[in-house]
Amino acid sequence: MNVSLTPELEQYITEKVESGLYHSASEVVREGLRLLREHDELHQQKLGELRKEIALGLDQAEQGLVSTFDERTLAEVQAEGRKRLAAERRTRPQQ
Repeated sequence: MNVSLTPELEQYITEKVESGLYHSASEVVREGLRLLREHDELHQQKLGELRKEIALGLDQAEQGLVSTFDERTLAEVQAEGRKRLAAERRTRPQQ
């Protein structure tokens, strides 16, 4: 397989090999692809969870289990969103 890279990416790979962290350009590329696969799998997992949450919400709405959306509800939703975002940031690896 032949792959064309930008000069910047070629330089990045060269630097990784020269750092001693990797023995070859192939190792760097394999690691990059492994990380890309993990990223894609996590993205698909999150989409699946979101779809389940949407389906649950639709089911609840069809059953009449809804409440009025007002300023208080908006504040609660925002607070929960901020809480989830903060938790995600704490568990996300530093870049």
